[in-house]
Amino acid sequence: MNMIIRPERESDHEAITAVTEAAFANHPFSHQTEQFIVKALRAAGALAVSLVAEVDGRVVGHVAFSPVVVSDGSPGWYGLGPVSVLPKLQRQGIGTALVREGLSLLRARGARGCVLTGDPGFYQRFGFRNEPELVLDGIPQVFFLALVLNGPMARGQVTFHEGFSAKS
Repeated sequence: MNMIIRPERESDHEAITAVTEAAFANHPFSHQTEQFIVKALRAAGALAVSLVAEVDGRVVGHVAFSPVVVSDGSPGWYGLGPVSVLPKLQRQGIGTALVREGLSLLRARGARGCVLTGDPGFYQRFGFRNEPELVLDGIPQVFFLALVLNGPMARGQVTFHEGFSAKS
């Protein structure tokens, strides 16, 4: 598979929406609002990193990173998500490549760390771990994961961008 990972372009927006809708259509822990989250983050200028995976000139995957607030005042922390891959191309390394490239870009920009809610079995391969000193209200601690990129671990309550509450 000849895959290119690159920053999103305005001409990708419809394809990103379609990929995101397809990726989460049957996801057991989704409310199928991920495409609205991406649009809200974009509209707010809160997509710090937004990458697409392109195969044969077609967008087949997307990952978003946006700033988060940590109650201890730690600067430079980001939230990963959503990450989306067309269902027929999942489990082929596309999501992994998107996440790795996004984390690499955050590191290069001096980001301090990244948090997410997700499957520990998938995200531990990138170094994400459950960190009891970081909490996200309403999410079981086992599914809230963090990765230090530069500097010390943040501590406290994490708040994702308000775009994560988008419903339409």
